[in-house]
Amino acid sequence: MDLSIDVVMADAAAWIARLQRADRTQATEAAFHEWLKDPAHARAFARVADLWEIIPGAAQHSSARAPRIREPLVRRVLVATGVAATLAVGIAMYLARLPAYRTAIGQQQVVTLADDTRVALNTDSHLTVSYSARERRVKLDRGEALFEVTKNKDCAFIVQAGDTEIRAVGTKFDVRRRDGQVIVVLLEGQVEITTRPESMSKPVVVATLTPGERLIFGADEGVAAVDHPNVDATLAWRRSEVMLDDTPLSEAVAEMNRYARVPLALADPALESLRVSGVFESQSVLEFAQSVAALHHLQIERQGNALVLTRGQVRR
Repeated sequence: MDLSIDVVMADAAAWIARLQRADRTQATEAAFHEWLKDPAHARAFARVADLWEIIPGAAQHSSARAPRIREPLVRRVLVATGVAATLAVGIAMYLARLPAYRTAIGQQQVVTLADDTRVALNTDSHLTVSYSARERRVKLDRGEALFEVTKNKDCAFIVQAGDTEIRAVGTKFDVRRRDGQVIVVLLEGQVEITTRPESMSKPVVVATLTPGERLIFGADEGVAAVDHPNVDATLAWRRSEVMLDDTPLSEAVAEMNRYARVPLALADPALESLRVSGVFESQSVLEFAQSVAALHHLQIERQGNALVLTRGQVRR
């Protein structure tokens, strides 16, 4: 069962509460050990321990009698007997207040995080920020973001995109999630990219990129490819542009539709292999359709809430 990070974090908080109850049994402890064997659970438990340290006022409830919980895979956690339920609620409330940023279709936004890291969000993107004393973690749920990371050698910056993690200290890179793929383009510095297959207990290093390199990683196939893209084309979205170079029309339409409230479609699969080159305004799918129609002698029809490129005549 593929649980979301939010659910796993809630489970971790609940385990802290169970372990501090006065009626705790050996069966409870055995169940906790079994739960902790999952590396994702161990990571979540460690993050909950970090949150314990930063939840306002939590330390005021601790006592000299507070037991210590120690496991090989987690850091030491101090939780006072009798306030575990308060801690679990506090953690849940803290997680609910984690900064989140989102953009609508066609919208872009630039945000500055607590450490002065700048993040530019592309169209239809969603980002959640979770900083602790040990790491700066950002979760890219969907879309694309350009990161300009403030250097801090003692606190790594991690972008999580599905099962893939991009780890940096101070660098500049672009991350995009597309159709089950994670695409990373490094502009400055260095990043290490890892993944954690379900069958393995430790993360696997996929690649370490140098400036100008791009990684295209398919999580389903586990196939990674590194190449050297046109960086200017990669960052064209920051200028509200889409740059195409002998691109199949099917791919070009998909790219333009990322920004379109009125999407573009092809009436005939035979049109998909037509090639398109040029620089187009990302916010104007109609102008793109008109250019393609003129180049390949096509027609544009309006069908419901879509524009359709066709070889047929325009319907009156």
